[in-house]
Amino acid sequence: MINVTRSIMPDFGEYTQMIEKLWKTRWLTNNGEYLVKLEKALEERFNTKCAVVSNGTLALLIAIELFDFPKDSEIITTPFTFVATSSSIIWQKYKPVFVDINPETFNIDPNEIEKKITENTRAILAVHVFGNPCDVEKIEKIAKKHRLKIIYDAAHCFDVYYKGESIYKFGDVSIASFHATKVFHTIEGGAIFSDNDELIRKAKRLRNFGFNEEIEIADKGINAKMNEFQAAMGLLNLEIVEKEIKKRKKIYESYKEKLKRLVKFQKLSSNITKYNYIYMPVLFENQEQREKAYRELKERGYNTRKYFFPSLDTVFSQESQCTISQDISKRILHLPLYGDLEEKHVEKICATIEKVVRG
Repeated sequence: MINVTRSIMPDFGEYTQMIEKLWKTRWLTNNGEYLVKLEKALEERFNTKCAVVSNGTLALLIAIELFDFPKDSEIITTPFTFVATSSSIIWQKYKPVFVDINPETFNIDPNEIEKKITENTRAILAVHVFGNPCDVEKIEKIAKKHRLKIIYDAAHCFDVYYKGESIYKFGDVSIASFHATKVFHTIEGGAIFSDNDELIRKAKRLRNFGFNEEIEIADKGINAKMNEFQAAMGLLNLEIVEKEIKKRKKIYESYKEKLKRLVKFQKLSSNITKYNYIYMPVLFENQEQREKAYRELKERGYNTRKYFFPSLDTVFSQESQCTISQDISKRILHLPLYGDLEEKHVEKICATIEKVVRG
C-alpha cells in the first residue's frame, strides 16, 4: 500500500552513533544533552523561545494550562481540526465554543468570532489548518479588544513563514506537533513556542511535574518530557527536512496541475513567504464523489485520509451549527504526499480521480 504520508528518516548509521552514547551516559530523559541541543536549534531556527515536549497533545494541554483560566471559562475554537484540539480544552474542564470556517482557507472565520464572545470567554484557540496561516492580524485585533489570550495550534506548521517570520511567533503561544506523520518529526513529540520568556519558563516547569530549578513544586504540572532517543531523531531530521520539503513541493505542484479541472484546493494565504507542503487536501463536489474516490483509490493500493471528518461541532456541541465546516468535512480527501513518492503513483492517483469525477 502507498500510505498518505511516510516519515523521513536520517541515516541509520548516524542515528545509531548518536544513541550509542546513551549506553555510556545512561542519561535517557530529564533534560538530557540532545533535548537541550534540540531546543536551542529550534529557537535559533525560528527566532523565538520554545519548550519541547513528548507529543503535540501535551503541548496543547500545557499551552492552555499556562493561563490558569477560571473553571467556567469558554475557549473559542474551530470545529475543522484534529480531535486533540477540542479534547484538550475539554480535558482542562473548559467549554469549547465553535466558530465556523472560511470555505476557501479552511481556517476559523475571524468575521464570526465576535458573535460567539461572552463574559466567560477567555481565549481564542485557532488552528493554522494544513499549515495555512490564519488571519492573524484580525484575530489579534479581536483578542486585544476583548482582552483574550491567543493560542495557535500550529501542529502542521514546521518551517511555515508568514510575512517573513515563523508562524510560531504569533499569538501568546503556539504549539507544534513533531509526530511521525509530520514534515519534521521526533518520532513522537511537540513544542510550545512563544516570545514571552516567562510563559516558556512556566511551560518547562509544567512539563516536569511543576518542579522549578530549585526542585520545588511551583506549578500543577504533568510528565511531558521528551526522551533522548526522540531528541536525537529530531536533531538529525533537522539536517534533512529542507530537502524533504523541496521534494514535496514538486509533487504538490504536480497534483495541482493534473487535478486543476477536477477538484478544488485549499486557498493558501497570500502572506506566506515559506510553505512546507505538508498535505495534499482536495475537495470533491459532494460526499458521494469523495467516498467513491476513497474506495477506488484503496482498491488500487492507495491509502487516503478524510482529514478532517467529522466536523467536531457535531461531536462536542449541541448548540453549534457550523454548516461550512460540516460541508467541507464531508467532501475533503487527503492524497498521498511525501518526498519519495514516485511520479507514476501521482499519475495513477490522478487518473483514478478523473475517472470518478467524470463518471
